Formats: sequence, C-alpha cells, structure tokens
Amino acid sequence: VQLQAFGGGVVQAGGSLRLSCAATGNIRSINRMGWYRQSPGKQRELVAIITSGGSTDYADSVKDRFTISRDNAKKTVDLQMNSLSPEDTAVYYCNVDGLRANGYLMPFNSWGQGTEFTVSS
Repeated sequence: VQLQAFGGGVVQAGGSLRLSCAATGNIRSINRMGWYRQSPGKQRELVAIITSGGSTDYADSVKDRFTISRDNAKKTVDLQMNSLSPEDTAVYYCNVDGLRANGYLMPFNSWGQGTEFTVSS
C-alpha cells in the first residue's frame, strides 16, 4: 500500500493550507487515517486521526484550527489547517492502517513520504 501526500509550501502566519493524502494498492478496507508531524529536533507527534466511523481526535495544539476528513471511496484523507502559526512548521506525514488483499487478507500500516511546509511570521 502506497501513500502519496500533496500540499505543502510556504504560508504566512494566520493563513490556511490543505494537505491531502491518497492511498493506493490492493486495499480491502481502511481503518484509521491520520496525520502526524515532525519538527526539527522533536519527535513525530500525532496531529489528527479519523476512524472508519468518522470519529476524530486532535492534538490539543491544533484543536479548533485543523479539521481532518476522509473520502472512503477515493481512499483519501485531508487536513484543513487554518490560523496557522510558525509553530505549525514541520514535515507532515499521513498514516493509514487497514487490510490489504494479496490472495489473502493482511493488515497494513503505511506512511506517506512526508510533505513539508513553513509558516512565516
């Protein structure tokens, strides 16, 4: 299962940005889809996650600013980010887990390649 993330770049503080991630491969079902981020010198941290049932969870630092959504038919997960601050600058990774089918069902947990954006003050 491969994940490809789109978005990133440079945005001014207070601005908005949308990241998208698409999953491809022999996917039978997807459970959780999420976004993580890693800033220089810091560990990778959870930003937001959404379950197959649509339940969401966010890091305290992004609540009320970021919104995660998914399209099950397209196997995509998006992250709408508003009111961005320089502290949001990081490499963002999408993560998806579920079941893949290669003759038989197997669980998978895949990471995207990471997409970077910078919030300028």
